Amino acid sequence: MSDVHPAGASRDGSEAAFHLARWLGLAATPTFAIMAVLTAMLSGGPADMLCAGGHGLSLGGMVPMYLLMSAFHSAAWLRLISGRRRAGRA
Repeated sequence: MSDVHPAGASRDGSEAAFHLARWLGLAATPTFAIMAVLTAMLSGGPADMLCAGGHGLSLGGMVPMYLLMSAFHSAAWLRLISGRRRAGRA
C-alpha cells in the first residue's frame, strides 16, 4: 500500500509542508514591497519632517528594511522564473 494520500500529500504531511513553505516564500516578496510603499506613503507626519530634515538620504527606518527584506526573499521568484524558462526550452 502506498504512503501517498489521494490528494498528493504524504501521510506525514511533509509534502503539504513543502508546498506551504513554497507559497509562503512566494508571498514574502510582494508583501514586503507593499509594506515598503505603504510605509513610505503613510509616514510623513511633522515629527518625521523634523527628524529627517538636513540628513539627506536616510538609510535607517522601516522603508529600507522592507525593501531589503523584499530583495532577500526574491530568491523564490527567481527559482520559479528560471524553472519555467527551462521547461519552455525543453
